[in-house]
Amino acid sequence: MPVEVFADVACPFTHIGLLRFIEESDRRGRSDVRLVVRSWPLEMVNGRPLDPAFIAEEIDEIRPQVDRDYFGGFDPATFPSSSVPAMALAAAAYAAGEGTGEEVSIELRRLLFCDGADIADPAVLDGVARRFGVAFDAGDRAAQTAAVSADYERGRQLGVTGSPHFFTSTGDFFCPALSVGRNEDGHLVVSADEESFAEFVEACLR
Repeated sequence: MPVEVFADVACPFTHIGLLRFIEESDRRGRSDVRLVVRSWPLEMVNGRPLDPAFIAEEIDEIRPQVDRDYFGGFDPATFPSSSVPAMALAAAAYAAGEGTGEEVSIELRRLLFCDGADIADPAVLDGVARRFGVAFDAGDRAAQTAAVSADYERGRQLGVTGSPHFFTSTGDFFCPALSVGRNEDGHLVVSADEESFAEFVEACLR
């Protein structure tokens, strides 16, 4: 069965979790297990857009914890003013099939974190939609908000606690690839959580 994930497209913790899972499933030859990435819009959760400076701080903490740079082209100056349009495109892609949805979900994150693209830019979204053959109106913000809000409501009903929150056939896992917290000085501390990630992978690929 697919692994359902609730996440914000601009969440760097999700970017790591998705790529690490895909790398491990590819290593095991398990292309049959798909990720279904639903919207967990942090700007709706928090009542304000994500702060690019805070995202940059998170990325600075993540980089030393992973064996390669997943954020080579990240640029706070081009950080999207809203993540809703990109997540709506991902939702439209899943309507075309799980494989297309997964590919678009990964591509949007690659554009943001590796290429430094503004994934709220309609031209960027139109380009992705065309490349993957997805019917999507980048200018219809009402439809985009409705699609993302539907995922958000489903996530709330399931008890999603943050981004990313994974649901498998045997249990759910919040941010299994990383341990995230703050020290006594309030400084963000991120470390790899290999034990939790291994447990998560086994739940998905058994």
